[in-house]
Amino acid sequence: MEKKKDVLRPKLFKTMKGYSGKQFAKDVIAGVIVAIIALPLSIALALASGVGPEQGIYTAIIAGFLISFFGGSRVQIAGPTAAFATIVAGIVAKQGMEGLVLATLLAGVFLIVMGVLRLGNLIRFIPYTITTGFTAGIAVTILIGQLKDFFGVTYQNGEAPVESIEKIEALIANYGTFNTDALIVGTVCLVVLIVWPYINKVIPGSLIAVFVGIGLVSGLGLEANTIGDLYTISNELPKFAMPEFSLDAIRSVLPDAFTIAILAAIESLLSCVVADSIINSKHNSNMELVAQGIGNIGSALFGGIPATGAIARTAANIKNGGRTPVAGMVHAVVLVLVLVVLMPYAALIPMPTIAAILFMVAYNMCGWRTFVHVVKTSPKSDIAVMVVTFVLTVVFDLVVAIEFGMVIACLLFMKRMSDVTNVEGWTYMNENGEDKDAIDLKVVPEHTLVYEISGPLFFGAADKLLSIDLGKKTNCLVLRMRSVNAIDATAVNSLEQLFAKCRDKNITVILSHVNEQPKNVLRKSGLYDIVTEENICPNIDAALLRAAEIVK
Repeated sequence: MEKKKDVLRPKLFKTMKGYSGKQFAKDVIAGVIVAIIALPLSIALALASGVGPEQGIYTAIIAGFLISFFGGSRVQIAGPTAAFATIVAGIVAKQGMEGLVLATLLAGVFLIVMGVLRLGNLIRFIPYTITTGFTAGIAVTILIGQLKDFFGVTYQNGEAPVESIEKIEALIANYGTFNTDALIVGTVCLVVLIVWPYINKVIPGSLIAVFVGIGLVSGLGLEANTIGDLYTISNELPKFAMPEFSLDAIRSVLPDAFTIAILAAIESLLSCVVADSIINSKHNSNMELVAQGIGNIGSALFGGIPATGAIARTAANIKNGGRTPVAGMVHAVVLVLVLVVLMPYAALIPMPTIAAILFMVAYNMCGWRTFVHVVKTSPKSDIAVMVVTFVLTVVFDLVVAIEFGMVIACLLFMKRMSDVTNVEGWTYMNENGEDKDAIDLKVVPEHTLVYEISGPLFFGAADKLLSIDLGKKTNCLVLRMRSVNAIDATAVNSLEQLFAKCRDKNITVILSHVNEQPKNVLRKSGLYDIVTEENICPNIDAALLRAAEIVK
């Protein structure tokens, strides 16, 4: 049966076939509810990212609409997410808003290229331990970043620490500015966020926490900083702005752009997989990557920040009846109305309330149960990868964490593959030494050596070929390759050296049961012609018969 070609076609066009008024009504309801959920989260995540509150709304509007319109998932809801908060804050602190816009644009281009090149499935090659490690690390960095506002601490001398360790040091140094009222507001809002889901599952707890926080500060007069005290609130619609391009600027933000692209791809495709399992559907991963790229480019050009698929908002969309991309588009349109009408009132939201909301976001994304489960059940090497990624994410940043995590994971993988690849010679017995119960012994001609190779022949194990002892009276060397599913250039080089030694000693090399990939590589390298067709046998019996002919 011919495999169906992966076509880059948005799910919206497919879902419009047979679209009904009844489903439109469900999508509208789901879109409105998701917009209500997205409002406080978008503001909170924008503030955690070091940008203005309206920029979180811009992101949810522009990226949310574009990713739903062009996406490869029926129900994906996109917008700012917690995973990007610390990355964006770091970029803004070091590169400024111009650097963030440029990095997001480049990330969008990378995502489109990944989708066009059909690289959607390659994301699965990022180890589970690395995603678990950096997700938990991001959650901890978000929590650390909100301690200042939760406790109402004021930094002296214009301090603006970026790294988590610097934030902890600044918090300790300025502990004397601790604000009891801020702690009360934050604690009450945190209790609301924890308890409210048990009271009502329809109205989001974050929205209730916002009203409670405003009531405590504006109504009861508790003293705590509000968004309006620290930021200028704007209800203007997003405006198009093209950044200045230069080679130096692109070079400086390239690592950040790559990190944004990889993280956006991982999180969005993970969200798609979760959504598929709920609605029993199948997303188009490559189209989703293209949509993520378009959405991030649009967000950057209209004053937003990086966006990706949001698992919690996507799940809320499904739960409330959304089954087509129309729901995500409605969610974006509703946020436009909210931006114009209600945005000025965001100035009243207390900063401890924002901190409490982000505490819950951090808790929900940390996956501590998964972390503990991996520690309890996985090999020590996998635990090491996860812990190193986690620590580097907290102490340094996600770029360093992913780089080191991938390097360590790859090295451990190569070590494991090397351990399972064996090049072993057969044991030879004379008539008196034979095992009488054996039924699979082969008769090996005189002056013939048989070596069995098991596992992939790659650079981590290729040197084992050179350890073959050819002996002094050997006329034939049979390499049994039935368990070799792949070889690489380093293995080819080792085979060339082995064949050269055999040629010098006038030893004929016979290959047994060469699989398709190794056979193609041998043909391309020219080794197939060196061995010659008659010395490449389909099985070990044919190889031993060929050896007997040569020896005679």
